[in-house]
Amino acid sequence: MSQSEKVNKGSGEGKTQDMAIFSPPVVRSGAGALNRALFTKTVNLAAAAVNDNQPDTWGTALKEGVEKKELDVIPYELKLDYDYWSYHDIITSILPEELHDDIPSGFNTAGHVAHMNLRERYIPYKKVIAELILDKTQNIRTVINKVDNVGAESEFRTFQYEVLAGPDDMQVQVTENNCVFEFDYAKVYWNSKLEAEHRRLINMFEPGEVVCDVMAGIGPFAVPAGKKGVFVWANDMNPESNKYMQVAINRNKVSQYVRPFCQDGRTFIHHAADSVLEAHKASEHVLIAPKPPSRAKKAPKPEPKRVDIPPTISHFVMNLPATAIEFLGCYRGVYAGHEDLFEGGKLMPMVHVHCFSFKADDETPRNDICERITKYLGFKVKPGNPDVEGEVAVHDVRDVAPAKRMFCASFRIPREAAFAKRD
Repeated sequence: MSQSEKVNKGSGEGKTQDMAIFSPPVVRSGAGALNRALFTKTVNLAAAAVNDNQPDTWGTALKEGVEKKELDVIPYELKLDYDYWSYHDIITSILPEELHDDIPSGFNTAGHVAHMNLRERYIPYKKVIAELILDKTQNIRTVINKVDNVGAESEFRTFQYEVLAGPDDMQVQVTENNCVFEFDYAKVYWNSKLEAEHRRLINMFEPGEVVCDVMAGIGPFAVPAGKKGVFVWANDMNPESNKYMQVAINRNKVSQYVRPFCQDGRTFIHHAADSVLEAHKASEHVLIAPKPPSRAKKAPKPEPKRVDIPPTISHFVMNLPATAIEFLGCYRGVYAGHEDLFEGGKLMPMVHVHCFSFKADDETPRNDICERITKYLGFKVKPGNPDVEGEVAVHDVRDVAPAKRMFCASFRIPREAAFAKRD
């Protein structure tokens, strides 16, 4: 499983005053370490003792049973312990009340690793929070906390972390979009919150098209696309990402569709366009085995279907939101001298560039993104229909901070840019 999770808040929310008797003991001194033994409680209740051989006296017959003294009400001690209460129940009993307004409960997961990003005021309680998550969340064996911003340690979007609970084991396995990925979470970039965005773009790709994934990571776009019969030139500058992308390609059996590269994204854009055209000229293709006929039919065995690599790229994906817009100038001259490839109304390649902008309810973020695209692409663009040259569709992907959002801007490369002379 690879997804963003929240610890089950269980019975800790919405308790009535009567139900408060089932709350855990208040342990405000629990900042240092989690003492599970402190979380025991005996609740004095009244219980109905029913004759085992008279079950018909239960339910609506309760009052009648008491009147006939066939049923007695007796004292009963209900013993509750640590296993009974939810994460939210226990952490609420530990944290001081002034910290109850925003209790940490959400985290990213990558396989068995829970990745937290604790705010400063909860750091004194980080070990307790981590132990609780470990105890109360299935399939989690390691809890880490990010100690710097993604990319601060390296250009490969990795980050420094500290292990709060469990072993320092970052070798994980995740399943996303029907593909299995194995990787070292400490050495490559992976964000479980992007699964829906990966799926959204993959759904745009048609079998037999070519996609150029400029910043491919370990292949969350490339590998599932290959599985649906899309040719992918997949690149990442991080050698570790390239290594684990090759593992994913082999494991998911998409090697005939997905080609891994390890280059700078700026040079890869032109390289990919040239390489795809060369593959087309060399008649490179895949053969798709036909479905075997049913035993009842005696028809001749059908021939495999041949799918040739087309001469041009249909989509460029640039999932490096911090800086990808700055790469857009590299599309100048991407098809210099090959105007003939786009004759007869053939559409220019679509670019999907991820980026950050500020949160707003109006068109301000979209206008901001288009201004930056204009600056680096060198051609004026505006919000609109991505199939119209000079217009950009801006998709709102997700929140990344209180005043910051991630977007994906999609547009077709202007012909004047694509056919310009290469530098």
